[in-house]
Amino acid sequence: MYRFLLSRQWVILTLVALTLIPTMIELGFWQLHRHEHRVARNEQIARTLDSPAVPVGTLSAPDREVDPADSWRTVTATGTYDTGHEVVVRQRTAADEKSIGYYVLTPLITKDGRAVLVNRGWIPAGGDLTRFPKVPAAPSGKVEVTGRLMPDETTANSGIKDKQGLPQRQIMLIDSRELAGSVGKPVLGGYVQLTGTSPKVSAKQPEPVPAPDHSGIGPHMAYAVQWWLFAAGVPVGWVVLVRRERKDRLAAAQKPEQEKEQVAVPA
Repeated sequence: MYRFLLSRQWVILTLVALTLIPTMIELGFWQLHRHEHRVARNEQIARTLDSPAVPVGTLSAPDREVDPADSWRTVTATGTYDTGHEVVVRQRTAADEKSIGYYVLTPLITKDGRAVLVNRGWIPAGGDLTRFPKVPAAPSGKVEVTGRLMPDETTANSGIKDKQGLPQRQIMLIDSRELAGSVGKPVLGGYVQLTGTSPKVSAKQPEPVPAPDHSGIGPHMAYAVQWWLFAAGVPVGWVVLVRRERKDRLAAAQKPEQEKEQVAVPA
């Protein structure tokens, strides 16, 4: 009664089940790795945010990538803003993660003649996206800024696609190497996400970029367990279907015998 397993329908069903099991197991491990990456990232962010502030020049230099271990590290820099080379970064969300606007990126020229890119914060998008938006004026004179050191953005690490032919002074990705040519000065690698300015500024400024949430671990572990449960359920389901098919075939085979007995009794 199990010869039906050699039928085309059951061979295909069995092959599909055998394919699903390792696929679901692999998906479970993929989610597990994402969980481990999230936990490691949270620990790294918490460690760097708690570290004491250091001058940005000790962790970054022109044409040098920011060490991933130094990302989110609190740094300081002193200089004057170069608003003539200020740009805005398109398609960025506010703290509510709903409103779309721009990041305001302004070079800060230090006393040694080098530039530090400072993300001064978020502003809402105006009605005309083809023109440079109205940006709150940067503080004039010498200032000391404090912020979080961030690596240069790429499509790979940000998921944002770089676009060509954008309006003047508008960019998609914060890339110190790309902006160095327009600034005309050596630009330190990465950029600073502004958290404070000294002396304090009374005029309205862009909305500060919030610190990253490093308390949650996300649903990846739960997803991993779910995939493994699905993988375990495939053979169980296959056995249930086989037994049901066998039971139906036995019932179908016994039905003609019962009909013969019912016909023979009156005779």
